[in-house]
Amino acid sequence: MEYLQRLAVEWYEYQGYFVHTDLWVGLESDGSRECELDLVAFHPTRRHLVHLEPSFDLLEWSERDRHFEPKFAAGRKYLHRLFGNEPQVHLEQIALVVADEELPRTVAGAQVLRMVDFLSQMLEALCAFEMAEEVVPDQWPLLRTLQFVAAYRGRLAPLLQAAAEPQT
Repeated sequence: MEYLQRLAVEWYEYQGYFVHTDLWVGLESDGSRECELDLVAFHPTRRHLVHLEPSFDLLEWSERDRHFEPKFAAGRKYLHRLFGNEPQVHLEQIALVVADEELPRTVAGAQVLRMVDFLSQMLEALCAFEMAEEVVPDQWPLLRTLQFVAAYRGRLAPLLQAAAEPQT
């Protein structure tokens, strides 16, 4: 499992979602499957279903649209079947991309989420409580690392700021 997918799995599991990765959908007549969905997460009490496709690629946006379209279309077509067509289930589709520049808000009908914004969401949540009160369990090592970064942010910020300044 690649890094972005692993981090997203940990984040959604930590929030109480049931997570499935590399979910093949769309049984074809020859026994093959139509498409693989990278991450599907379901929160039973919120009735929230997330279909997330992480991407490290450097494609142009027109190419990204062609890349993501079959996956998000398959998600819209098949994921409702997992929940018996329940109208209360809200499907959110997210393309998680590594990019610094401003991006389109959507691609292939899904929300675009930059990695920096995803990390910001996680760090903001992890800053809200003290490690002494609630430590992220060992089963989520990437998320626990972010919790340490959040806990020591005051001491780490000057180091990060110094590293970001141009060398003279």
